[in-house]
Amino acid sequence: MNKPATGSATPPPSRNIKAIVHQNLARRRAAERRFRGYGLVAITLGLAFVVLMFGNIISKGLPAFWQTYIQVPITFDSTVLDPQGARDPQALANADYATLVRAGMRQLFPHVEGRLPLRALGGLISSDAAYELQRRIQDQPELLGSTQEVWLLASAAVDTFFKGNIDRTLPEAERPIKDNQIEWLDKLKTSGKIEKQFNAVLFQSGDSREPEQAGIRGALMGSFFTLLVTFLLSFPIGVATAVYLEEFAPKNRWTDIIEVNINNLAAVPSIVFGLLGLAVFINFFGLPRSAPLVGGLVLSLMTLPVIIIAGRAALTSVPPSIREAALGMGASKLQMVGHHVLPLAMPGMLTGSIIGMARALGESAPLLMIGMVAFIVDVPKNFLDPATVLPVQIYLWSDLPERAFVERTSAAIMVLLAFMILMNGLAILLRKRFERRW
Repeated sequence: MNKPATGSATPPPSRNIKAIVHQNLARRRAAERRFRGYGLVAITLGLAFVVLMFGNIISKGLPAFWQTYIQVPITFDSTVLDPQGARDPQALANADYATLVRAGMRQLFPHVEGRLPLRALGGLISSDAAYELQRRIQDQPELLGSTQEVWLLASAAVDTFFKGNIDRTLPEAERPIKDNQIEWLDKLKTSGKIEKQFNAVLFQSGDSREPEQAGIRGALMGSFFTLLVTFLLSFPIGVATAVYLEEFAPKNRWTDIIEVNINNLAAVPSIVFGLLGLAVFINFFGLPRSAPLVGGLVLSLMTLPVIIIAGRAALTSVPPSIREAALGMGASKLQMVGHHVLPLAMPGMLTGSIIGMARALGESAPLLMIGMVAFIVDVPKNFLDPATVLPVQIYLWSDLPERAFVERTSAAIMVLLAFMILMNGLAILLRKRFERRW
């Protein structure tokens, strides 16, 4: 009898192995193409959302940089402004300039009679017009007795109407501009006595309850003072801490605990630092609430971990050969760090500090906790004056229902983003300018 063959199975032909290899390669290449496709879709979606967000902000914010003005003939009547004829600055400051505005509007429309129509006519002009005339007389007292064509700020409703945000076809009861006011505005437009001008008020005034008078200068100065305090405190302390921990501190349990705490503090929510500042700086030390000094102290606590971590990373990037060469030439450890290591690490430290300051510029939660959410009209002049900052100003305006405040909210966001982009661009420029590749 024939015995069955024994031994290992016959190996598959070589063409089967090649087919399997090509099949696996095709599967891997398809997976790679799908992965690249997922990445492209994610990037496209991200860019689309960014473009949509910026487009929405810019479309709403750009109109805020232009404001409607009405040209009114103003007679600076001496009998109203200076009845004594003494040119007393105090008397000129307290004079009734609103009467001049009303007289000028009646000169434009002499046929308007009656209390309600006259009130509607006066409602075309902002209440800031009287203060504008007061400032003109204080700067130029020689205008007394003359008649001038003065461009006065229009009310928020008029500005909104001319920017196309009020539909004139709506019933009169459903819009803030009445029929007779629309008729007067059309006549002013035809005669060239109404136009849009650059909104200098936005950058020259503080906050106001009237949208056409509201500006961001107070918030900008508050942000400046707050960031100045933050930088003066956090940068030297952060750099000194990074140098000590990286170059001089012994490696033991205590330094490990300090390093862990610093890394954890960098991830603590910012509002916790606000609560800490409220408890320590205001309740314990009694510092003034809503002052840039307190805001700077709170933001310094928040940015210190970021600056320390960035500083240590910059020191670590310096090659050990620099340290060994300095020590080999007889330099002490302090001289080695101060003369050789620190100058080479300083660009990275500055980059980390600027990024930390940019983060502090956009923070609002910790400052809300220390009272910088108050309604501040006056522009702060020092570190102890009540102030607010730009992110908090945006938060306050975003809660107001008027259309004009929606525009100013978007405009303030554009200014804030411009500063943050500028600061991040400066950080990139410093890194590219002073970066050394080893």
